[in-house]
Amino acid sequence: MNSLLLNCDIGESFGAWTMGLDAEVMPFIDCANIACGFHASDPSTMRKTVALAVEHGVRIGAHPAYPDLVGFGRRSMDCTPQEVEDLLLYQVGALEAMCRRHSTEVTYVKPHGALYQDMMRKPQILRAVMRAIASYDKSLPLMLMTTRDNSAAQAIGDEFGLTLWFEAFADRAYDAAGYLVARSQPGAVHHDSEIIVNQAITLARGEPLVASDGSSLPLQAQTLCVHGDNASSVAAVRRIREAFDALGQA
Repeated sequence: MNSLLLNCDIGESFGAWTMGLDAEVMPFIDCANIACGFHASDPSTMRKTVALAVEHGVRIGAHPAYPDLVGFGRRSMDCTPQEVEDLLLYQVGALEAMCRRHSTEVTYVKPHGALYQDMMRKPQILRAVMRAIASYDKSLPLMLMTTRDNSAAQAIGDEFGLTLWFEAFADRAYDAAGYLVARSQPGAVHHDSEIIVNQAITLARGEPLVASDGSSLPLQAQTLCVHGDNASSVAAVRRIREAFDALGQA
């Protein structure tokens, strides 16, 4: 049984527009990936989400993205490595200010959306992300996607002296290389709570998943991404938490 931290993208409301069931999902997670204003959120939402995480003893992570509110940060942007470094520093610093308001701090970084995907496929973007974190605070772990082979990312992390938390997903399908199947493809996102919970348990047990081509896919991870977008997803997170607690006691 692997001790997987449950992390959730959270604090993604904007002004009068509410997204996600943050208050409902927060009691069941270990790590809150709080949006920093570029793909979602605003200063008041950031502050309130930090306060909610503190109330439930949840670790706070910065969830920086490309500057793309309209596209929810899911569209890749042609940013230079220096621009990526700058936007990381800007967003982490903004969340850190809200954390100080509540006598807490940012404890890790998980890039969002297209930036997360780009850094996994473009070493120059991954280096820019790591350079920003290392210059800000080398003690902050970087959360990034686990794949079939994590050696290249680990080597770059070692170069910058960073701790890496490799992340798996309970509600996403994987291809044979261990990358997420594109959302545009059928079956890319699991909606059945039984499938989601079973995939979480399989990962926690260190057992291989079945990739989209039917092959066996071993994945090593320290953290598992879950979602609190709606009542059914919150119910799935609750079941995952209960299953993990039961496995830990077995």
